[in-house]
Amino acid sequence: MFSIRVSSAAFGATLLFAAAPSAGAADSPLDIAVAKGARLFATATFDGNGRTCETCHQNGGKTPGQIGDRKLPSLLNAAAIFPRFSRGAGQVVTLEGQLQTCVRGGLGGTPPQLGSPDLVALTAYLGSIANGQQIKIGGEPK
Repeated sequence: MFSIRVSSAAFGATLLFAAAPSAGAADSPLDIAVAKGARLFATATFDGNGRTCETCHQNGGKTPGQIGDRKLPSLLNAAAIFPRFSRGAGQVVTLEGQLQTCVRGGLGGTPPQLGSPDLVALTAYLGSIANGQQIKIGGEPK
């Protein structure tokens, strides 16, 4: 079971996700979504060019990655910095919108629709790896 607590302090806020064993009970819907998101991140091609999210964002997005010669930041704080302005898109984008852009562009696939179980799961997974990251809407990726 995951609990979510957002705390604020004079210098900003911190996004905290705390995992707790479910004492023999079935996994919570959030646990299930996070696990599904981790699987999708590692294995789903979304009917694209054969790449997965993890092809470019290595170690489940927890470490910096690379696509060709281009270095990519980790996704550790992605859930804590969106929404943010995208120079490429010329507009403010949400985490969900960025995921759709990555699937369409990087994977050459069909992105999951807003609100779909797959997009919710990917967003839940990225939220789960943001444990302890400072919330800085519009901030820079790590």
